[in-house]
Amino acid sequence: MTAVRTDLTAIEKEIKTYVRENFSLSELSDEELFEKVKELVMKRTADMALPVSGMVTVTESVYSSIRGFGILDMIMKDDQVTEVMINGCDSIWIEKKGRLQKLEQSFESSAVLEDTIQRIVSLAGREVNQANPIVDTRLPDGSRVNVVLPPVSVDGPVVTIRKFSVSHMTMDTLIGLGSLTEEVAEVLKQFVRAGYNIFISGGTGSGKTTFLNALSDYIPAGERVITIEDSAELQITGVENLVRLETRNANTSGSGEIQIRDLIKSSLRMRPERIIVGEVRGAEALDMLTAMNTGHDGSLSTGHANSAADMLTRLETMVLSGTELPLPAIRSQIASAIDIVVHLSRMRDHTRKVTEISELTGVKNGEIVVNPIYVFEENEKSTESQVHGSLKRTENTFESYAKLRRSGINMEV
Repeated sequence: MTAVRTDLTAIEKEIKTYVRENFSLSELSDEELFEKVKELVMKRTADMALPVSGMVTVTESVYSSIRGFGILDMIMKDDQVTEVMINGCDSIWIEKKGRLQKLEQSFESSAVLEDTIQRIVSLAGREVNQANPIVDTRLPDGSRVNVVLPPVSVDGPVVTIRKFSVSHMTMDTLIGLGSLTEEVAEVLKQFVRAGYNIFISGGTGSGKTTFLNALSDYIPAGERVITIEDSAELQITGVENLVRLETRNANTSGSGEIQIRDLIKSSLRMRPERIIVGEVRGAEALDMLTAMNTGHDGSLSTGHANSAADMLTRLETMVLSGTELPLPAIRSQIASAIDIVVHLSRMRDHTRKVTEISELTGVKNGEIVVNPIYVFEENEKSTESQVHGSLKRTENTFESYAKLRRSGINMEV
């Protein structure tokens, strides 16, 4: 079996070289090139008694190396792969079913990897080079891509891809996966309908974007929604009046950059009813808080943090990086802008769960008051390798009923 694989690898390289040297690739359409590659593969493997599946694999490998993304195309076809990490041309890792594993495959050379990177970024109108060695972009299917080139990355080009979910993840799906309970989902549904400003926090890979997508399903269909992201990946469904905005890097001359805070400011002139900021990382946090405090109720956003309280501290730091406002004023802004913080965690068994839902009730003695309403509790079925439990209602009294009542919702939390 290994010998056959080695032969096929050699044949693939041979055909790739032949195609590049003998065909005028710019004059061939994708369909024409694919057919020519298929003919070459059939002729070259005629005496190998190769099954049809093998011929298809070789054909697709050769074609994708020329018009596609090479080995990446094959990896991305596996629906169980959720993340791809390329640490140079000969070190490819994937996350599959929540676990990391290294692949045997590799890119032919750093030059081939760099060529693939240029194809990826050019599709989204981005640029990456020595002058601009870090870029965030996306694949045509919506998968999020981060690229870091030398000399910033010491051992060669680094590419990290967060795969775009094939199917839209609904709240019902998350309930089925044990991420939260039906009771909590119903509470969140009413919060969204009533226009509560909700901030989703969590660590890397905890499922913040997925949860934000699911939560957005509760937005009333007739509202005008504007989404703002570094790389457009949100899947907002059911909202017809939707505007999607995406940042832009500076060009080679250093001009033309459009940041998230620029888009937030612009969105305020677009008559939004809700603004969704995919993720806040810096000074744009102040602009987001300002938007939430100026009548855009029901806005949503996410951020990296280890807990709800930690998220608030990080927001303070973000705002401080772009303004000279005193800390008490910043804390007042945060407490009045954000109604609910939903914290997600990636558990030790690689499952993703909502672990805390808290309301912000104001500022007391100079500190933002965080009132936990639901907290995840493990039960006796939990082990070192498996987490069992659910969100439990705390004994704390929910205080923020005003928006629910104004919306005619008489639910008790």
